[in-house]
Amino acid sequence: MTLLRHLGAAIVLAVILGLLSVALNAFRDYQMAQVALYVVAIAGLTVLVGLSGQISIGNGAFMAVGAYTAALLLMHLAWPLAAVLAASAAIAALAGLAVGVAAARLRGPYLAGLTLVLAVALPSLATRFTGVFGGDQGLAVNISTPPAFLGSNFPLTRWQAWISCAAALITLVLLANLARSRIGRSWRAVRDHEAAAALAGLNVAALRILAFVVSAACAGLAGALLGITTTLVSPGSFTVTLSIALLTGAVLGGLGTLAGAVWGSLIIVLVPTYVTDVATSHGLSSSVAANIPIAAYGVVLIAVILLFPDGIQGAVRRLLGPAVPAGRRKESGSVTTQRRHAPATEHSEEGAP
Repeated sequence: MTLLRHLGAAIVLAVILGLLSVALNAFRDYQMAQVALYVVAIAGLTVLVGLSGQISIGNGAFMAVGAYTAALLLMHLAWPLAAVLAASAAIAALAGLAVGVAAARLRGPYLAGLTLVLAVALPSLATRFTGVFGGDQGLAVNISTPPAFLGSNFPLTRWQAWISCAAALITLVLLANLARSRIGRSWRAVRDHEAAAALAGLNVAALRILAFVVSAACAGLAGALLGITTTLVSPGSFTVTLSIALLTGAVLGGLGTLAGAVWGSLIIVLVPTYVTDVATSHGLSSSVAANIPIAAYGVVLIAVILLFPDGIQGAVRRLLGPAVPAGRRKESGSVTTQRRHAPATEHSEEGAP
């Protein structure tokens, strides 16, 4: 039933986004594609940080893996677009598996340091192996034209927006069902109390590695979408700044919530453009205007942390809290009461003769 509800919501959103893209110009279609691909990347990071409790500052590196995989497949093998996106996610997932195995025993700042090194070192391989990855100039992404049934005059930017939005909706549906599954509950148990989860019989190391694999697969898919949207893959697109921006978006939107990934993506994409336009319109030089979005990120991040500690989605939940039906609140309270009394009952049964 949960899967059907998620699929229904995704179909409704797909129709709304499709109609919205028709009414927008090419630049807004490009922004829509950017928001959608960041939703994919931040949603995967939300699983890693919000559900499993692991810190990563290196998901930009997994985006680079997916982007270069897509560029090489389209350049040398001319695979269909759907196969390219799936392969990009799979290759990035393998990279996440390798990193997850290495990081399974690391915690806190040590894990963050390892992923930071990954974010710095991995994109630099493009300049080391220039013949394969194109060096600083990067690789062109030869995206095919829109399908013939859409018409010869169908805009390429709208087609790119549709591809990105479709990938984002599919990713959100899969992650939403995964978060509500036994695996998602196990991730929360590991996040809340690792020792208790191990005593309960959960394989903590395997769960931590799986979270890395899922997060890396989402980042790889997002990287492939970024290459398709910009039609170019280069090391300059996957700097440490990108990894920090992804983590910032997850924190701003609300860790542990997929809806928060949407809020965070909107901020990452729209705030820099708006602030830069305002700075330019007020006569500031281009060099000064280019640095203002960084300051705007900081201001927005501080404001959200001070006003909404649980992120934007947490604020939305508190705002809509009184609208929850009384029956559901009573049901939730009864479940909480049962959980509180459960340990005492078990204890009394164990102590009985």
